[in-house]
Amino acid sequence: MLTVLLPENDRSAALRQLLEPLLPAGSEIRDPDDGLDGLHSRRLLFAVALDEGGCSMAYYRMLSRLRRSTDLLEGCTAGCIVTGVGEFYTKDVARDMVFAANQAGCGFIGRPLVEATGSLRNFRTQAQIGGTDEVTAFHAALAELIARLDAWEKPAPIRNVLALHASQRATSNTLALWELVKAGLPADMEVREICLRNGTMADCNGCSYTACLHFGEQGGCFYGGPMVDEVYPAVRRCDALVMLCANYNDALAANLTACVNRLTALFRQTRMYDKRLFGLIVSGYSGGDLLARQLISALNMNKSFYLPPRFSLLETANERGSLVKLPGIEAQAAAFARHIAES
Repeated sequence: MLTVLLPENDRSAALRQLLEPLLPAGSEIRDPDDGLDGLHSRRLLFAVALDEGGCSMAYYRMLSRLRRSTDLLEGCTAGCIVTGVGEFYTKDVARDMVFAANQAGCGFIGRPLVEATGSLRNFRTQAQIGGTDEVTAFHAALAELIARLDAWEKPAPIRNVLALHASQRATSNTLALWELVKAGLPADMEVREICLRNGTMADCNGCSYTACLHFGEQGGCFYGGPMVDEVYPAVRRCDALVMLCANYNDALAANLTACVNRLTALFRQTRMYDKRLFGLIVSGYSGGDLLARQLISALNMNKSFYLPPRFSLLETANERGSLVKLPGIEAQAAAFARHIAES
């Protein structure tokens, strides 16, 4: 049974009509303008229909309400659908919404998003693979998302944690934060760190779908290297992936980005639905939320990692060594460690 949050506008009626026959028995469709209270521990489907400008005033009112709360959606698990009239803004709206809802206590299943641009050209590949047309591929993706959300079960407890980073330990505030968090993890939790800073991390070169699938089925990637030798086996084994992200230019470090891109071959033959995603993000100035959104779109929406509620810890520290001097940082790190262990 799902609760659909559908902000009403002149484009929402068509989306409602599409959703109604696909919903499990007992589901309800609610306009967020009627209130967002009383939703704790529900299965939610966010459904947003954008207008010609890629906007929805009713959606922005819902977003504002989510951003002003830390527990409005406590215990909820969700997916989302965003439709557009044009070709832009569907993914942008989705990841803003997921980040805000996540901060308000909502988890998101792996691959939680179905987006439909106005032309449905974003479904061309799926249509070709399935031997059908874009409209049918879109409807099938929506039905599949609703079925997975309705049947979702919380993954088994975390026993193995993998941390990936591309930082220099002697100077990194990000790694200093990780050390504080790591110290608070249970003693029986196995933790592995992999540094991607050694200069041998080749980025994805864009193999064809069939070539990527072929090498993925062999458990590797055409380009080999540390991704195949170290990262793939560690990702397969872990229950939780912690991305340690220093924010220098409002973007993930190049080696972390290359790592995410290269995970495609692994994703071709291994879904990460039962693996949690966490992020530690330290900015010199501001913009940590931009990196959190990148992690959401790349690893939750794309690579299928489960996004636990409040998945990220964001801090600001510029000068070398300043992170450990922030007021209350040890308590925050310890609380986040407990959050990882209990997720």
